[in-house]
Amino acid sequence: MGVRRFDIEAGGETFAFASETEPKIAFWLGKYPANRKRSAVIPLLWLAQKDNAGWLSEPAMREVADRLEMPYIRVYEVATFYTMFRLQPVGKFHVQLCGTTPCMLRGANDLKDVAKRMIGAKMHITDDLKLSWEEVECLGACVNAPMVQINDYYYEDLTPESFADILGKLQNGVSVEPGNFVDRLNSAPAGGQTSLTDAGLFDGSRIISSLPNLGGPAKEEASAAPLAPPPEPKKTTLIDAAKPAGAAEPEGERPEEFDPATGKADELKRIKGIGPKNEEALNALGIYTFAQIAVWTPENVAWVEGSLSFPGRIQREEWIAQAIELAQGGETEFSKRVDAGEVASSKDEGDE
Repeated sequence: MGVRRFDIEAGGETFAFASETEPKIAFWLGKYPANRKRSAVIPLLWLAQKDNAGWLSEPAMREVADRLEMPYIRVYEVATFYTMFRLQPVGKFHVQLCGTTPCMLRGANDLKDVAKRMIGAKMHITDDLKLSWEEVECLGACVNAPMVQINDYYYEDLTPESFADILGKLQNGVSVEPGNFVDRLNSAPAGGQTSLTDAGLFDGSRIISSLPNLGGPAKEEASAAPLAPPPEPKKTTLIDAAKPAGAAEPEGERPEEFDPATGKADELKRIKGIGPKNEEALNALGIYTFAQIAVWTPENVAWVEGSLSFPGRIQREEWIAQAIELAQGGETEFSKRVDAGEVASSKDEGDE
């Protein structure tokens, strides 16, 4: 890794955390004993970068060091080691363009040409202060290559044309929904499923009498009588799935319930990952407010995921971090789009 130095001149003389950031700082400090609070150095540096227009100035690093009672040099060491921390100013929309092998093979070099043409050299900021870019190592979305990360969000399956369109819209103040830019669902095949499409694999009409590779080939036997066509699957909601009849209590600890008759329920659909059906299912479990989700413990998460068959989803979609922000009266980029009516999946059935 090359030498990374701060931009002393651009950093000014002072830095202060935004008032709305203080509860988040308290949250992270509360996770560690008082004599181990320096363990919060990475999250506090991240919050400082957020409050400093996307980069870390030297005064911002000193403020983190003072908060954690650390020598300045120790904080500088962390900030210069991790490339998630930027040490010079960036545009309002900072593009991290993956140039690692999978993205390179799928056209990342063409995306670099677009970035150079529309923005300029790496880490250059456009005159309107809107755009800047840099090349980074793997961002972990190889199956959706080529891709970029813009601020906190991924834009995947890009072409030079779609990437140029995204940059043009952002520069002109038009928001762009992150995600895939081809006809596919998440990481599924483009255009739909192409394998394992035989219904006989799933409807029970194929009977295997022995396992393969155990002394002889597997034998496929027809049943004695033709099987009746499978019954129509019963349509269930997530509420039905949340607590099927006779189901055992899921592992973990049930979160404290909220009675909507005693207070105001929140619109949980403002959390990215919670649509109308998920909100309905959470309400059925007694979960109605951001404040409830904000204090979930790992045991609570395990119980909710077990109840709704959501393994790993709550952490992956950062429900708790979003809930903390919203419970404090703040906003997220996603909640802003929901409030503006730009997120179709957050509208109730029948909404325009």
